[in-house]
Amino acid sequence: MKLLIVDDEQLTREGIVSSVDWETVGITEVLEADDGVNGLEMAKRHQPDIVLCDVRMPRMDGIAMLERIEALFPDTVAIFMSGYSDKEYLKAAIQLKAINYIEKPFSPKEIEEAVQQAVEQCQSKLRQKNAEEIHTNLAATQLAFQLTVPYYTCQSIIDELCSQFHRHYGTDKFKSVTTVIVKLEELPDAATDLTYIHKQIHDFLQPMHLHIIYSEKRSFHIVYHIYGSLPPAKSTLSRIAGRLGELFGELGRYYIAVGDTVEGIEKAYHSYESAVILLQSSYFFEPGYILQPENEKNKKVTAVSELSELSQQYIASVSNKEEGKAGEILEQLFVNCSHACGLMPNQVKSLYYEMLSHLYKERKNNQLLPDFSIENHENIMDIMEGCFSYFMLHELLKEKTENLFADISQTKPENATIYMIRDFISSHYSDSSLSVKDISEYVNLSTSYLCTFFKNGAGVTLNQYITEYRLEKAKQLLADPRYRITDISSAVGYSDGNYFSKSFRKYTGLSPSEFREKALK
Repeated sequence: MKLLIVDDEQLTREGIVSSVDWETVGITEVLEADDGVNGLEMAKRHQPDIVLCDVRMPRMDGIAMLERIEALFPDTVAIFMSGYSDKEYLKAAIQLKAINYIEKPFSPKEIEEAVQQAVEQCQSKLRQKNAEEIHTNLAATQLAFQLTVPYYTCQSIIDELCSQFHRHYGTDKFKSVTTVIVKLEELPDAATDLTYIHKQIHDFLQPMHLHIIYSEKRSFHIVYHIYGSLPPAKSTLSRIAGRLGELFGELGRYYIAVGDTVEGIEKAYHSYESAVILLQSSYFFEPGYILQPENEKNKKVTAVSELSELSQQYIASVSNKEEGKAGEILEQLFVNCSHACGLMPNQVKSLYYEMLSHLYKERKNNQLLPDFSIENHENIMDIMEGCFSYFMLHELLKEKTENLFADISQTKPENATIYMIRDFISSHYSDSSLSVKDISEYVNLSTSYLCTFFKNGAGVTLNQYITEYRLEKAKQLLADPRYRITDISSAVGYSDGNYFSKSFRKYTGLSPSEFREKALK
C-alpha cells in the first residue's frame, strides 16, 4: 500500500519516515509533500491508499486538501496530525471520516498504531469493493444473457438485474443498445484470453462514452451489448467491430455480426435478433468477415432449387467420369453460394453431403481403395462439421473430387476377387473373430490359395492388410476426442486392449494416447 505524508515541517516528515518499520505495517511505498497544494498534486499522480497530513499548512490546509483528494479517490483513508487542540478541525476530520486524529508531539508508536489501523480499514474496503464488483459483474453477465430473449418473457428478471446493475453504473446508460455477436471456430484454451479481450474492449469504448455487458450464448458465441446515453454512429460501430476482429483474430477464425441500434433496454432483444439473422449468412463469407445491416442489403440471393439442380448435374458428371464438366459445375456452385444471402447453411450442407456420399460410391464402383473420411453418414457429417465456413466445405469437396479422378486415371483395374476380399474386410473388420477362413468361404477359395492369391495381387499378406486396415481406422477414430481409446480398440476388432496398444505402437511408432495428443494439437 502507498502512504503519503504531507507536512510543511521537513524535520517532522523525516522523523516520521525514519521512525517506523513501514514494511511491517503493510506499507510498500512512502511519498512526501511539503504543503496541501503539493500534497494534492502528489495524490493525483500516485493515488495513495493512506494520507497522513498536518492540519495547518501554508497555501492549502489539510482539511481542504483531503476534501479534494476524497472527491477524486473516495477510498483513500486519512490520518490527521495537529499541534493544536482545535475542535473545529476535529469536527472536519470526523466529517471526512478520518481514521485517526493525532496531536503533536506524538510518539512513533502512535504513528505506527494509527497507520496499522488505516491499513486494516483499507483492506476491509478493498474486500468489500471486490465483493461488490463480483456481485455487479455477475448481475451484468446475467443481464447480458437475459437480453438475448424477448423482454416480455422475463421483464421482472431484467428489471431486478437492472436495479442491481444501476446501483453501480447509474440509471441513464441504456438509452441506446447495439448487440454485436462474435462467432468463434473454437473457444480459447485459457479463460484469461477472453477476460483480456473484454477488458480491452471496455477500455476502447470508454473515450466514446460507451459501455458493454457480455455473455456466452451457446457454444462459441460471445454476445456483446454496447450501450450508452447516445446511439453510436455507423463509423463508430465499424471501428468497434474492427477492434473486436483484431483481438479475436489472435485466437483463431471468427465472424462478427453487428445488430441494429435500438432505443431502451426493453428493445435490446430486437438488436440481438437482427445480429443473429445476419450471422446466419456468415457461413457463406470468408472467416474474419464483419456483417453489418447496411452492408448486406444489396447482396445476391440464390435459389436453393438452382443449387439442387447443379448438384445433380455434378453427380451425373462424376458417374460419367467427366472431370472437366464436374470442375465447371463446382465452380458454378461456388459462384452461386459464396457471399450469398438468404441461404441457410443446412440447406447447402445437405447438398454437399449428397455429393460427398456419391464420391465414396464411385470409389467402390471403380474398385478404388476407400476414403475412410467419407465412407459413412457419421464420418461425412464429422468432416463437414469441421468446416467453419462454406469456403472450407467447398475446398473439401473439390479436393475429394480431384483425388477420385486422379486415382481413376492412375490405378489399374483391380482383380474382381481382390476387390471382393477388400470389400468383405471393410464390412467385417470390427469383428474380432474375423479370420482367413471366413474370407475364403466368402470368395470360394481354399485358405492356402487365398493367401497366395491375395499376396500376389495386393502386394501384402492378407493378415498384414487386415491389421493395417484396422489400425488406419483406429487412427481416424483417435483423432476424434469423443471416442474413448478402450472403445476404439473394440471398434476396430481388438478384444485385447493391451495387444491393440502394442500393435498400434509397432505400426505408428506412438502409443494410442500419444497419437491422439499429437492429432488434437
